Amino acid sequence: MSAPAGLPWSAVEILTSLTQHRALTTEQVHQIHLPDRSPRRARQILSTLKDAGLVCLVRGPGGLPRGLWFVTEAGTKIALESGRLDHAPRVLSPEQAAGQLRLHTVAVNDTAISFLNEARRRGDDFGPLSWRHEVVHPLTRGRGRRRKFLRADALLTYLRLDDGDVFVEQRFLEVDRATLSVDSLATELATYATLFRATGEQGEPLWRSSYPACPPILCVLDGAPRATLERRRNATIALLASDPELIRTPEVTIQICLAADLGEQGPFAAIFHDPARPGEWLNWLGDPTDTDQGGRSM
Repeated sequence: MSAPAGLPWSAVEILTSLTQHRALTTEQVHQIHLPDRSPRRARQILSTLKDAGLVCLVRGPGGLPRGLWFVTEAGTKIALESGRLDHAPRVLSPEQAAGQLRLHTVAVNDTAISFLNEARRRGDDFGPLSWRHEVVHPLTRGRGRRRKFLRADALLTYLRLDDGDVFVEQRFLEVDRATLSVDSLATELATYATLFRATGEQGEPLWRSSYPACPPILCVLDGAPRATLERRRNATIALLASDPELIRTPEVTIQICLAADLGEQGPFAAIFHDPARPGEWLNWLGDPTDTDQGGRSM
């Protein structure tokens, strides 16, 4: 089967990722799609797509000198024709791609790429389309303005292989770039307790229509010096540990780590803290030690 518009499949795959993940740096495109090739190859493909009017490059003011690639309407059409996307995402304008949320988008994608790199190393299944941005969940029944929602920054779906068995691990992802106050961050994370308890007309959990089990939450802290992030982590953990909504809902699991640790050591390293398990270092599965084929050390 030929690729849409006569493009090589590598180019179509990159278009598809850009469509699903909103915007990516050249380095992120290289890591996601061409880890065994030189960065120059990623730049060549992106340049070809740009010349064809399928992607654009925008540079934001400060903090992101590398620039961000995003798809045009024409590029989105080809990505949808590939059959790999189950919905038609919103196309960004250059102003939106270069706007205030650009660093947050990069951080969300960097977090997912940490899982992608680890899956490749371990032989697990977490590919270029294994995360979705801004997944919306209802918190109340009914329709109209009064209906409340929770919007997760992303949803990760990771297929983990263990002694011949396959485990589907889903996680809600929240990335905080030190833009919220600590109490606002804690309140935002505690809202997942409301999601867990939200029910439909027959008393069934509202999340049940989307998930076999309500996914735990991973919170990744970024956007400030390490000492600042460590203080934010510790303060957030203290607030969550005493939050009445979470105390009422012990089924909700929240784990917090620093983005730098995740990028350097990977999610299977014991770099996470759980407010319900004070003093313990855990990996993303909640195990107190690294569970790694080949081993990673702190």
